[in-house]
Amino acid sequence: MMLTAMEKEQEKVVEGEKFSRLLRRNKLKVTQPRLSVLNIISDKDTAISQPELEKLLGDAVDRVTLYRVLATFEEKGILHKIFDLHGTATYALCSTDCDEHHHHDEHVHFICASCNSIYCLDDFKMPKIDLPDGYQLHSIGVNAVGLCAQCKALTK
Repeated sequence: MMLTAMEKEQEKVVEGEKFSRLLRRNKLKVTQPRLSVLNIISDKDTAISQPELEKLLGDAVDRVTLYRVLATFEEKGILHKIFDLHGTATYALCSTDCDEHHHHDEHVHFICASCNSIYCLDDFKMPKIDLPDGYQLHSIGVNAVGLCAQCKALTK
């Protein structure tokens, strides 16, 4: 279904309000750089790297500000970091259950071996891990590597 220009604009306003609430809930000032980063990341189906974000933001946000925004968002549980096959950090939105004390993004990340895109597979949850006494779990990371649908279609 194609959205009209007016419907797209209304959708952006609603999303902007949602992101403003998210920032305030995390005791962060609502700034244009923060909103811009959230808008770009939410529009993507895949995780995005800092260099890719830089390109998309252009001159609107300088590199130092972008680093600070990404670090703050990760610290507050707004974004989570996933490393691609080349060791480059990429970022994806966290679930609404995440906060600065615990990320609840225990899901599989699918990395395409051809295009290096990273997809969060939220439908595949991690099994509960029973640790020995005295151990404390901070995070779980499972990556599945293969071909995404687009790259697989190109091989036919």
